[in-house]
This record gives sequence, structure tokens and C-alpha cells, in this order.
Amino acid sequence: MPANASSQPSAPQHAPGARPRVVVTRKLAPSVEARMAELFDVVLNENDHAFSRDELAAAMADCDALVPTVTDALDAQLIAGAGDRLKLLANFGAGVDHIDLKAARAKGIIITNTPGVFTDDTADMTMALILSVPRRLAEGEKLVRSGEWDGWSPSGMLGHRIGGKQLGIVGMGRIGQAVAHRARGFGMDVRYHNRRRLPESLEQMLGASFEPDLDALVAQSDIITLHCPRSPETRGLIDARRIGLMKPSAYLINTARGEIVDEAALIDALEAGRIAGAGLDVYTHEPQVDPRLLALKNVVLLPHVGSATFEGRRVAGEKVIANIRFWFDGHRPPDQVLEGWM
Repeated sequence: MPANASSQPSAPQHAPGARPRVVVTRKLAPSVEARMAELFDVVLNENDHAFSRDELAAAMADCDALVPTVTDALDAQLIAGAGDRLKLLANFGAGVDHIDLKAARAKGIIITNTPGVFTDDTADMTMALILSVPRRLAEGEKLVRSGEWDGWSPSGMLGHRIGGKQLGIVGMGRIGQAVAHRARGFGMDVRYHNRRRLPESLEQMLGASFEPDLDALVAQSDIITLHCPRSPETRGLIDARRIGLMKPSAYLINTARGEIVDEAALIDALEAGRIAGAGLDVYTHEPQVDPRLLALKNVVLLPHVGSATFEGRRVAGEKVIANIRFWFDGHRPPDQVLEGWM
């Protein structure tokens, strides 16, 4: 991210001994909330409900710093209506696509995030889906629980091995690279598409080769996994046409954002058997999941748990605290989201 010193608003003005008023929109780790209560005049979300639009507006009218998450859509209208004292959006999580960055900057509000914390957690979950969908792990687990399993047989519950298969990674940032590192250990042929090619030395270390043509990557890959941020450019990136390019034996894995995929087109392809299956941790209309997806046996469905580890959530909370403290002390927060983030 390119530095841009001119984008730094002036330091907050406060009386000696004052504490910033901080509103946290979701329940965080107990140790994080306890530390926030020590340091800040904090308002916590005791029952962990997702804030309504009215609740967000009320919070933004009466705090110095808001701690939002991916469930909080902070659009230009909400930000424009924020109180003058709100000067920091200390986001819990790396992705800030739910925040209108331009509107926040125009109002002199700093945005911070928690980059790098969930890289390994999300890569681990991605690898779990890469394994579970071709090997039909969810189907097998349900079969055992149903009581209908009648024992081992040579032709029972056959799936596909992943060794030797081509893994196509769309988006080669921190998480994409972590997935490539793991996939190499399983003997997969890793290829990737990215806005910019990685240095050759990093490609060699990861055992990954660059494919500049996304259509070619989609058409050639046995498993496609998505790791790009949600943006106007990536919304619907995997659309009906690209899904139509996939092999009938191919699988789609999405632990990034639901809107990157045309969900209706994906369901149509799965129902018709035009692709072999999918592993999804994110959806277009979360928390609602299309009933047609629920009915499909060749899909593994997870409840947006790619980053759900005790360790990761604790460290992310600690980063949020550090960002608020640096900002309130008049310093640039360590994780300020600068111009050119996307």
C-alpha cells in the first residue's frame, strides 16, 4: 500500500485524562473486551446481534471511534450523517469493502483494519474445502449419522484425489499465497491469476506459475479457489460465462466474498451437473442461503468460518486496540488503510 502522508487527518484534541468513547458493533473475545473496558469509554454488544441501520447511525452520532465488522454496511449516507466527533473506524477484520472509503476520507475519518491476522486460518479452511469436496467428506459424515451406511465396499463413496490436479488460485495476496504453499504439500499443480505477477523468486518458492488470462485459468483448472477482495471490478467475476468454461469435473471453492460469484449461475451449473461440486464459506445474501444450495449433495456449506479461531479473533482484537490507542495519542495507527488499498 502506498503511503500518503497528506491523507492523515489532524490528531484528536482531548482533555488530559480523557478516554475515547468507543462503540463495538459485535461481541469480541472476553480478554479483548476486558482490555477495552480498562482503556476506553466503551459500549459493547453484549448479545452479539448485528446492528440495524438505525443502531449504526445512533452509534456513529455519539462516539469517537467505531469498531465495525463485515456485517456492518457503512455506506456514504451513514457516514455523511455521522457525528463530528467520529474520527476513527477501527475495523475488526482485514477486508473493508463494507465501508465507503471515499466518503469516510471526505469527512476526515481514518480507517484502520487488522491485516494478516487471519491469513493462515482462512488458508487452512480453504484447504479443508479443497480436500472435503472432491473426497465427499460432508456426504460421508451425513451418511454415517443417518444410520443408512451399510459398510465398506470397493465402489462406495468414491471421490477424486487432489494430488496431481491443477489448482487455479484467483487472487494471489497473503491468503492466496498461503493456500499455494499448502497445496504444494499435497502435490498439486498450482497456477494463479492476479492483477500483478509475483516476483519469480516467490513463484519458485511457492511452486506456482502465473496465468495472465483468467478465462484460461478457469477452463484449465480442476479446482478453482477465490481469494480476491470484493470490489466493483470483482463483483460477479465468476459469472455464468466463466462457470460455463469450467470442466465438468471441476470444483469451485469460495472463502472470499459471496458476491464474487454469480450464485444463481453456480447453482444452475451444479444442479445440471455441468460442474462437479463446490465448497462455499460465503454467500451473496448472508446469512440467508439459497434453499437450492441446501438441497445439493455435491456442495459443502460452511457458515462463514474461514477466520473463526480463538487465536485469530484475539489477535485481531488486540490490533484494533492498538490502532485506537495510537490514533488517540495523536500518532498514525499502525494499520491505517491508505489510498490505493484496493
